[in-house]
Formats: sequence, C-alpha cells, structure tokens
Amino acid sequence: MCKGLAALPQSCLERAKEIKIKLGILLQKPDSAVDLVIPYNEKPEKPAKTQKPSMDEALQWRDSLDKLLQNNYGLAIFKSFLKSEFSEENLEFWIACEDYKKIKSTAKMAEKAKQIYEEFIQTEAPKEVNIDHFTKDITVKNLVEPSLSSFDVAQKRIHALMEKDSLPRFVRSEFYQELIK
Repeated sequence: MCKGLAALPQSCLERAKEIKIKLGILLQKPDSAVDLVIPYNEKPEKPAKTQKPSMDEALQWRDSLDKLLQNNYGLAIFKSFLKSEFSEENLEFWIACEDYKKIKSTAKMAEKAKQIYEEFIQTEAPKEVNIDHFTKDITVKNLVEPSLSSFDVAQKRIHALMEKDSLPRFVRSEFYQELIK
C-alpha cells in the first residue's frame, strides 16, 4: 500500500493523479442542468461490426499488444474494456498518434499536433496521459516544427505502459475471457 510521501511507488502516484483528475471533473460546477445528466449505457459498447477473430488469433493477444491493436475487433473490445475502467486516454492518444502519422499537409499536421498536445500532453489536459517530464519535454521540443515523428517518443512510452499495465488487466477481464471461451 502507499506509505510515506517520499517512498511512494510510481503506480501509487499515477493512481493518485487519476483520482485527483476525476474528482476535479466531478467537483466542477455545471453551467446548466443539461451538464448534470450523466449518460449511462446499460450495455457495454459492442465492438464495431468486424469479423470475430479466430481462437488462435485472440489467444495471441495475450502476448502481443501490437497484434491486438492491428485487429479491428481486438481494438474495439480493448477500447470498450478501457472505457469500463475509465482509462481509455492512453489508447485514444495512441490512435491519435497513428492518425497523425498519416497526415500529408504541413498545415494540417501543425493543427493536429496542437490538438493532440492540448488534449493529451499539456499539464491538466482533459485526457492527460501519464508520461515523464523528460518525454514531455522532448515532445514539446518536437512540436516547435511538427513532423511525422513529433509524438514518437511519447507514443512509445504510452505503448509500453499499455503493454505492461492495461494488456494484462484486459487479458484477466470478462471482456477477453468471454471471447476465448
């Protein structure tokens, strides 16, 4: 468990930061009564209409986040799982980076880079991803002159985090267990 501020493991700090952000959102005063309505899906979001993977393919996801992310069904079910845990920002950032790399126009690239930075990287961003200061500094420097590789370091860090943390939780989840029955 988390003891003493100086000896806090990184995972405790990460969890405390997540809780702080979520509490901050909940404590914000709504502008209107409409903001008080919290949407609730009775049924979890179903994966996009793609072909269900074979048992062998689904079993490979246990050991390979890349194979999971390359499969449309796998990506959709993984995203549904992360949404159920209120932790989809890492995957959304990874997807935004993949989309960013497909941009050809430098004007659109600069616009998308700014959007990704404001949504995921900057301090107190709405969907701030958990990257270290070194990675954040490199990313900010890369954004002075945006290129297709501007977010590579941050994307690799987030990929590693999902591989180490999110994927094992997904594999133990009902979402995945139901799929491989």
